[in-house]
Amino acid sequence: MPRRDRGHAVKGGRMKHVVVGGTGRIGSQVVQKLAAAGHEAVAAAPSTGVDIITGKGLDEVLAGADVVTNVANSPTFGEASLDFFRTSMDNLLAAGEHAGVKHQIVLSIVGVDKVPQLDYYRAKARQEQMVKWGPTPYSILRATQFFEFMDSVLSWTADGNTVRLPGTRLQPMAAADVVDAVVEVATRAPLQGIRNIAGPEVFALDELGRITLAAQHDDRLVVTDESAGMFAAVPDDALLASPDTPLAGTHYRDWLRDHATAAS
Repeated sequence: MPRRDRGHAVKGGRMKHVVVGGTGRIGSQVVQKLAAAGHEAVAAAPSTGVDIITGKGLDEVLAGADVVTNVANSPTFGEASLDFFRTSMDNLLAAGEHAGVKHQIVLSIVGVDKVPQLDYYRAKARQEQMVKWGPTPYSILRATQFFEFMDSVLSWTADGNTVRLPGTRLQPMAAADVVDAVVEVATRAPLQGIRNIAGPEVFALDELGRITLAAQHDDRLVVTDESAGMFAAVPDDALLASPDTPLAGTHYRDWLRDHATAAS
């Protein structure tokens, strides 16, 4: 579909931002920061009456919107994620064009196009293609894995006193740093391309598991198993950022210490 020319810019000053997935980990913080900066920031989620799969509430929430920032996630990492992202993007792009939205943003994953053997990564790559070829100026922000997901990763392959993890190399970052990057993209002109952001350190996933459990005073043993869990399917250094990628400032051990202090 030919892209409609809307000047590839958003108006200065206060804008209406609709944050899809705006009640989740990333989206709720994006809404707060945009509002604090003086923008009208609206969370679009099932709990606010918006369903991006059926389209319910989309026309209403997008009325008068300048920017749509999509940080919504599929409820599953499996094959169903393909339908989730395809259907939701179809609905968002059509409703956004109807509403005259000037900027569509998708939060994606560094290296997402290098792991086609994972359904979820194929689904996210398809989402990127859809916004790229859609009717509205766009930005794609790719981030590396979040620190906050480590507890979930540990739980996937935990068995009694053992956690099995592959040595897959990751470059994780704090969700708060992702939020800052999302807000920066959302308040500027569309990139018409992809921007990558990454954490400041590279870890093998099994090493990251040991660091995490030690910081949590958890005596479970991490066993290196190159066939364990979703990240076992990741080839080589597919999820690492290129050398010229801007790096976030928060280091994992510092984040662990700060969160342990906050929880105590």
